[in-house]
Formats: sequence, structure tokens, C-alpha cells
Amino acid sequence: MDLLFLGTSSGIPTRARNVSGLALLENSGKGWYLIDCGEATQHQLLRTPLTLHGLRAICITHVHGDHCYGLPGLLASAGMARRQEPLDIIAPEGIEDWLRATFAMSRTGLPFELRFHAAESLGQWRTPQVRVEVAALSHRVPSYGYSFTEARPDPKLAIDRLERDNIPRGPLWGQLARGFDVEHEGRRLRSEMYLDFGRRPRRIVIGGDNDRPELLADTCRAAQVLVHEATYTQPAATAARDQFGHSTAAQVAAFAENVGLPNLVLTHFSARYQAKADGGFSIEDVRAEASAAYRGRLFLAQDFMRLHLDKDGELRPVTA
Repeated sequence: MDLLFLGTSSGIPTRARNVSGLALLENSGKGWYLIDCGEATQHQLLRTPLTLHGLRAICITHVHGDHCYGLPGLLASAGMARRQEPLDIIAPEGIEDWLRATFAMSRTGLPFELRFHAAESLGQWRTPQVRVEVAALSHRVPSYGYSFTEARPDPKLAIDRLERDNIPRGPLWGQLARGFDVEHEGRRLRSEMYLDFGRRPRRIVIGGDNDRPELLADTCRAAQVLVHEATYTQPAATAARDQFGHSTAAQVAAFAENVGLPNLVLTHFSARYQAKADGGFSIEDVRAEASAAYRGRLFLAQDFMRLHLDKDGELRPVTA
């Protein structure tokens, strides 16, 4: 499983960072999932190997513009690229009405079906490759986190169970091996019931804007990676004397250390944090604050950074 960051700035873009967008790539390398779609996300995609035909689903964490204003354009471009496959969108309820109104006003017709799933009530959604679960967070508007769990870690057909249930060899076995549920003699056969797995599944948790990281404690219990916003450092948040609905680097790092997460990726940085401080705020201030509270593998996301989660649960940078 790979993470490819398309935008890592909070609120507004900078010269070095676009607003929120993150791609999670399947193990096969053929399909991918988009988490948030800030303005110009489709332009960022042009600098990656990803295509809109390989997009399996879009997950939107909340309705603020830096997380969703890129959706209408991206979907329209997918239509112009002649995508035919239906596309699932997991998002707060208001997203569906907004998109349909936008397309109606602009007289935009899509050649593929949009299948909406309300984050408020979804609980779980799955493909043969991953299981997606939703967790409610704390922000100025309803915000959600998403966990992506590998559905088939090194699968092997359980021949003894297949023979016990008199399931004939052939195409049915092949479909079950690939993760598809099948119908046989009036019974629905679930793939997971006829597979054995060789290791613990990989699990990545991606949070939306959130001022209470502890809300992800249950979701992170079996995870190897947490991707979470760290919009401010603690001194900047304290000086503001306001409730922004965001986490500081110190908050997230302390939470990750407390729950024993081996890999932590911070993102969604305020535009005030620059690579070169020049007397102002530096992105290295974020790193230093997080490092003081967290002893695992720490990454500060950059646009187009790609990270690979290997089968042993270690997160590593992918170099070109």
C-alpha cells in the first residue's frame, strides 16, 4: 500500500504546497483511492502516474473548501476522459446535493454513475482489495477519518473448507481466490470464509481536520500508520487564543506515542510554516515539536511525497 500526497497545505495553497489531497494506491498498483480533493487536485494528478480511470473511490473528510472544491472539475474531467465505470463517493451528506446542483447549473452530464455513501451513516464500505471504515472527529463542521485495511493479506485458498462445503473446483474457486463473493446453488459464498491469510493486514488511518486526536484511538488500535493534520505548533495555537478546530503537532505526536503507532505522517500545515524561516515560522518547528513527544518513524508530508507501507508494517519513502 502506497500513499502519494497531492496537497499538504491548510486553508490556502502556497508556492510549494497545494491544498488537501491524498492518494492511497492498491497493492496491485492498478487502482487508487482519493482522500479529499481541494482545488487544483486534478492539476496535481497530471504530475503523477495516476489516471482517473483507475480511481476506485473518493473519500471526503468534511465540507470545507480546501478539502472539496476540486471535486466538480475532477469529475467533469473524468467524464471528458470517457470514464464509464461507476464511481463511489464517501462524504458528508451535503456533498451530494452540492455536486448535483453544480452539475445542473453548469449543464454538465457525466457518462458514468456517481454512487454516494453518507459518511454519517456508512460505518463500512469495501472492495476486494480494501475495507474502508469511518470515524467521527471534532471540527467546526462534521469531519471524519477513514481507515483503509488490506482485505486479503497474502491469501491462500482453504481447500479443506471448499471441499467440506462441496464447492466444485473451477471458476468458483478462482473468483473466491480473487476476493469476490459468489452465488452457488442458492447460497451466497463469502470469499473471506474460504481464504486463509499469511500475515496481519496492513491498515492506514487518515484523519480529516480534528482537534481531538484521541477520537481515533479505537480506529488506530490495529493500524501501522496514522496520517493526521498538524496545522499549528503549540506556541502558535496558544498565541492565537481561539478555537480553530485543529490539532497541533504536539497533540498528535503525544497521541501517536500513547497508542503505540509505529508510523506517523503529519500534513495540512498552516501556510505560515515555510521551508526557509527567514526569521518567521519554519516547518522544522513542526518537526521538532512532534519529535519531542513521539519516538516512532515520523514523516512531514510534502506535495508528491510517496510512502510505501511494506508487509512488515514499516513505512518507507519511495524514491524515483
